[in-house]
Amino acid sequence: MATPTSDFDKRKQISVRGIAEVESVANIKKTFNQHLHFTLVKDRNVATPRDYYFALAHTVRDHLVGRWIRTQQYYYEKDPKRVYYLSLEYYMGRSLQNTMINLGIQAACDEALYQLGLDIEELQELEEDAGLGNGGLGRLAACFLDSMATLGLAAYGYGIRYEYGIFDQKIKDGEQIEEPDDWLRFGNPWEKARPEYMLPVNFYGRVEKHERGSRWVDTQVVFAMPYDMPVPGYLNNTVNTLRLWSAKSPHDFSLKFFNNGDYIQAVLDRNNAENISRVLYPNDNFFSGKELRLKQEYFMVAASLQDIIRRFKSAKFGCRDPVRTSFDSFPDKVAIQLNDTHPSMAIPELMRILIDIEGLTWEKAWQVTVKTCAYTNHTVLPEALERWTVAQLEHLLPRHLEIIYHINFLHLQEVSKKFPGDTDRLRRMSCVEEEGDKRINMAYLSIVGSHAINGVAALHSELLKTTVFRDFYEMLPERFQNKTNGITPRRWLLLCNPSLADVITDKIGDGWVRDLSELAKLKPLANDQQFLRRLLQIKQENKMRLAIHIKEKYNVTVNPGSMFDIQVKRIHEYKRQLLNCLHIITMYNRLKRNPNLPFTPRTVMVGGKAAPGYHIAKQIIKLICAVARVVNNDPIIGDRLKVIYLENYRVSLAEKIIPAADLSEQISTAGTEASGTGNMKFQLNGSLTIGTLDGANVEMREEMGAENFFLFGMTEPEVQALGQKGYNPYEYYERNPELKLAVDQIRNGFFSPSNPTIFQDIADVILKHDR
Repeated sequence: MATPTSDFDKRKQISVRGIAEVESVANIKKTFNQHLHFTLVKDRNVATPRDYYFALAHTVRDHLVGRWIRTQQYYYEKDPKRVYYLSLEYYMGRSLQNTMINLGIQAACDEALYQLGLDIEELQELEEDAGLGNGGLGRLAACFLDSMATLGLAAYGYGIRYEYGIFDQKIKDGEQIEEPDDWLRFGNPWEKARPEYMLPVNFYGRVEKHERGSRWVDTQVVFAMPYDMPVPGYLNNTVNTLRLWSAKSPHDFSLKFFNNGDYIQAVLDRNNAENISRVLYPNDNFFSGKELRLKQEYFMVAASLQDIIRRFKSAKFGCRDPVRTSFDSFPDKVAIQLNDTHPSMAIPELMRILIDIEGLTWEKAWQVTVKTCAYTNHTVLPEALERWTVAQLEHLLPRHLEIIYHINFLHLQEVSKKFPGDTDRLRRMSCVEEEGDKRINMAYLSIVGSHAINGVAALHSELLKTTVFRDFYEMLPERFQNKTNGITPRRWLLLCNPSLADVITDKIGDGWVRDLSELAKLKPLANDQQFLRRLLQIKQENKMRLAIHIKEKYNVTVNPGSMFDIQVKRIHEYKRQLLNCLHIITMYNRLKRNPNLPFTPRTVMVGGKAAPGYHIAKQIIKLICAVARVVNNDPIIGDRLKVIYLENYRVSLAEKIIPAADLSEQISTAGTEASGTGNMKFQLNGSLTIGTLDGANVEMREEMGAENFFLFGMTEPEVQALGQKGYNPYEYYERNPELKLAVDQIRNGFFSPSNPTIFQDIADVILKHDR
């Protein structure tokens, strides 16, 4: 079938996804049946829905493989500069539908499965989310991979193949219960294990000095086995690679066990090495300081750098012989982006490789390292900044500690030259913190060892320069820049809201799928009544779909005609779910006081996971659930106000929620949220935003016009001024009767009659410790 070229021809198509070609459908049916038979060893009599999902996934993957191999061949032959994105988190979500869309085969797959008597949407729901991230930082990494592949950049993601991703959240009696996310239990059809590229990673040991320098000896070895996941670009035949490392124990057993004959114990102890890639740390914006976490960080960095250097040295596809011996061109061929400080051990590790193994001088190695590495900062919260103790590093990575000390020594010499006699500045700018337990400040190390440092929204980047990294900005202003976070329009509009995608494409063509600035072409339609009616109809259909999901999942009937007011993100005090809860209580009290009050019916939905050790965050979840129980069962309120806690918020649930939202809550205290990306996803799907001037909200408001943004709360300078003046919560509590009533109800057990004091901690946070 000829590809339509004119706008008229394009409009004749059913949707932006096109019409399935007959031969494609026949081919997909044939491949599907072959996979069911040969890969899954089942026939239609005994196959389960999950078997059908796997058969479809393998069928779709078959369409990837040729493109994947050709993409890598092309990179080896052309030898472009490669981008290496190092991140401990990738919140990928599901791959099936995204892959079908990016390959342009969704219509054919839909039709093929329909002809086979199967429901493709039902099969898509069986795919496990790849939840290898906590929240924004991990989802940003996933969106970057999609965008780099769509732009045709020679980009590689490197991370860890956690056996258990971010925990599954269950809400039982209003409390968060964490259950392990065993996402690999049925297998992962999208990954390809590469045992032939297994690499050794060293830990512990000691440093030996000799005439040619230092050697790290007597180490314990763990192997890193790579698993490759394809990252398809949108309709451009590019398929990049996300390489995730899994820890494997070395083959040789500890001899001491053989000497005393404890063979079984020797086998069992192999697990210790493999624990490195067992589980994702479930902390967002909080530094835990655990040795296993440091091991994970170094494990990922050490394996990735060996791989990067091997690829740099090889010239042509399939050739494993080193051909490049000089590292002069390394920064021209390799760019390493550090996603926050988690991969910052890449700086001393690259130095170690270049000096100890490749024989470069310190000066040359440092020049190469700084020109190659760049660092993205994701937070200004002091409790989130990584600061490893010197004792931990000395024990686990003794050679790296030596290198960090020398980096710091030379760095402080530079500071002295630029600011002679300023000893306090030397103390403030040292990567080694001397107070209490000696610690290494990983953010400072990342700044010193990178040629570019970026924040993730204009306000955040300015705050870095004026607060946490002010001294560094004064010394190295040319290194600091801004790169506001973004989202991929493929997943966050084309995939999750196909009806809206179709109506946009019908009006302005499909260029927006690759370039969102094209959406500006919709502006002349702002008063087109027919177009606006269609948008409202699509929103209503999405809301009805979500209402059905809520009824099935939570057994709560919500009014699809009500305003869907949604706040979904990690539960954290600075994100202010508690403020949202106070507002819900206040709306409830107003309706109770005056049942005839003119009131737009509203369904408030809150979702997100709390870090397992974060007591107040878990209490906030419990409080919202307690408030929901009271509000949802009050006959006077009826369906005018409903409260839903959305259990186990994750990428696949976001794809259902976001298209249905009327109001997006982005109400973090100004100056605390680095960027936020959920704000952009809601906006892209036609939701209105109530928000503070924080993170990317500032730039979104400039883009959409202040009249289309419900501005709320203090600005960042006002927050700072109030902090300096002294903030007394009791003043506000005594002055505002509605606020006082809400806090008293929380404190006195109105929402928890069986245990009246259970929310005392929350009342204390509001009245005593609120920052």
